[in-house]
Amino acid sequence: MSSIEVYVILFLSSFASSTILPGNSELTLTAIISQREYKTLYLIIVASIGNVLGSIVNWYLGRYFIKFKNKKWFPFNEKNLNNSSKWFLKYGKWSLLLSWVPFIGDGLTLIAGVLKVPLFEFITLVTIAKVVRYVFVALMAVSIFY
Repeated sequence: MSSIEVYVILFLSSFASSTILPGNSELTLTAIISQREYKTLYLIIVASIGNVLGSIVNWYLGRYFIKFKNKKWFPFNEKNLNNSSKWFLKYGKWSLLLSWVPFIGDGLTLIAGVLKVPLFEFITLVTIAKVVRYVFVALMAVSIFY
């Protein structure tokens, strides 16, 4: 497999993991690091970009498509929206630092769009959360495989 293919797979896995699509970017990142063929910093950057872009998709869904929340095809259910709304209303935009958490994070990024969190603030907080998570995962993988 070429380097480009590896980075594309990591990007797509990371993107999917931050949307309602299935994905497990942490396992993908760890598996690639275990091969010892790619620079860890580049892998963290690619995974982070993909994951943040997926979160931006959720923000746009919340901002512009929430009116379709009762449609069968809408990617978030009422329970997920209610739980995420409670978190967001309790902790405000700072709850976006938990955007990396499975199940909760996707809803938080959607609710941020619904509540019209400015996109720049959204991207800043989500990027911090996602990058820190991938740095932690990469450090753990490096400590195991190197």
